[in-house]
Amino acid sequence: MSRRRKFSRRSRRRRRRGVALLPNLITTASLCAGFGAVLEAFGHRMEVAALAILLGLVLDGLDGRVARATGTVSAFGVEYDSLSDLVTFGVAPAVVGYLWALEPLGRLGFIVAFMFVACGAMRLARFNVQLGEVGTSHFVGLPIPAAASTIALGVLVSREFGWAVNPWVWAGGMMFLSCLMVSTIPYLSLKEMALGRLKSFNGLVLAVLILLLIAIHPQVMGFGLMALYVLGGPLGARLAARSRARRSQPQPQETTVQ
Repeated sequence: MSRRRKFSRRSRRRRRRGVALLPNLITTASLCAGFGAVLEAFGHRMEVAALAILLGLVLDGLDGRVARATGTVSAFGVEYDSLSDLVTFGVAPAVVGYLWALEPLGRLGFIVAFMFVACGAMRLARFNVQLGEVGTSHFVGLPIPAAASTIALGVLVSREFGWAVNPWVWAGGMMFLSCLMVSTIPYLSLKEMALGRLKSFNGLVLAVLILLLIAIHPQVMGFGLMALYVLGGPLGARLAARSRARRSQPQPQETTVQ
């Protein structure tokens, strides 16, 4: 009996170790996608580089879910995920944006691309520091995967329609994304908007329609939805500030004539 118990304990430990490797392997795959995007960008295969960044986005959302589902969330996994995100969603989209549009601007293009990387790094560092203070319903500042996906989808849409690349427009857009990442604007967490939590029939119909539109034209619809998410943060914060200002204003007191 003692040998069997020892054997069962060893098998359980091996299972736990094996399961703990799974989310980290997915994180490594996301890191590989980001590194591949950089190489493809240097080879001027921008469409492949953009798709690699989007693949990293899918893998980045998968590793956390696997870790939570298997109960293998660890401090090492959190730190490793942040370092992977810096490469896949910080360095890779900055290189893609620079080689795609910013290179003709010279030093200014380099500064804009580096600003994206630096703001992304600060965004990840702040997220790790505030991990236990901020709830899961929203993020503080634009998440770096959303900023990277906007750049990748912008490249795909430009290729799809053959739009001329305007370096100044791209510089302004990347600077705007960089500022949003380090801002304190609250952004809704996409994890809280998962399809599995839909409880209304109308919400289900809307989700199906959105998925059908994405399937018809994934580049355009993906870029449109991401643009709505990016711009929804500042617009929502502005509306919230107005509502707070109205509430804080003293209400006029009614006077009764005697």
